[in-house]
Amino acid sequence: MKKVHLLLALLISASLLTSCVVVDDGNDNGLALEQALIAQDIWYVDYNRTTGNGDIPFLSNAFTITFKNGRLYANNNLVGLGSTGGGLGLQIGFYDTRNGYLEIDHDTDGYYDLEVISVNYHEIIIRDNVTNTAYYLDGYRLNNFDFDAVFYDNIEYFLQEYVAWEKTHTSISGAFNDFDNENFLQFTPENITTFRSSQSQFGTNIDNIIWDYIGSYEVFDVVGYENLKILTLDYDSYGNEEFELTVNNDGEISLYHNASGTTYRFNGRGNLQYKKENEKGAKESKPVLRKRFKIDRKTKTRHSKA
Repeated sequence: MKKVHLLLALLISASLLTSCVVVDDGNDNGLALEQALIAQDIWYVDYNRTTGNGDIPFLSNAFTITFKNGRLYANNNLVGLGSTGGGLGLQIGFYDTRNGYLEIDHDTDGYYDLEVISVNYHEIIIRDNVTNTAYYLDGYRLNNFDFDAVFYDNIEYFLQEYVAWEKTHTSISGAFNDFDNENFLQFTPENITTFRSSQSQFGTNIDNIIWDYIGSYEVFDVVGYENLKILTLDYDSYGNEEFELTVNNDGEISLYHNASGTTYRFNGRGNLQYKKENEKGAKESKPVLRKRFKIDRKTKTRHSKA
């Protein structure tokens, strides 16, 4: 019986040590918090795991954040991810870990006092105790971070980061179909369900594009594939158009039209940056606001290509 009690005590102690190593009990704890934050080069904000009804804008808008020598960095944009700031993104403010709490001085959002719970070496939870809102972050070293996976995990937001996507290539193979006439696509930042399309001529200035159609779209995960999505565009006149969507780079996507066997390439026009700096380093306001949504994608099986 004594052995059982001892084992139970050890298990409880181990659980407490791994679930929360940050408490407010003095300067030593501030040092422990600093070490936990800088243990990883980059922290991926897994927004789908967020709990609570509050909002910490600098976390809700960020795909990754980094703590480095009192400076706070973030990747708020997928375009440029992996290259901006050497992969860390742009500086968005400063931080301090005094007294075991994370004190944030954000460039535009102001001051925050946040609690950090260290789940393990590779995972932390940042909590706003005022609103009882918690964000879950996964940590990586830069050389082990899969930047490409972030594009596919957040593909809806990537599609939103251009004012328009212009068709720049149509494969010779494939049957003629109605989508051949669509030359521009737009995915609106107001939500993750609305798209526009246009038959304006190639090369049309993005300010002069006439959006002929507004409809709904949906992105699906594909069984067995991490680097492939299925995109459906709902056209009232001829039903859903289904494509296999791949990301070629941060300015180009390919759409394989399942019904006709045609492959299209689209290039992004008019990049929307949600935090940027001008040549002199002065901060500029983001042109539009983007609110992230929790995404619960459905799954489809890939069609066999002919």
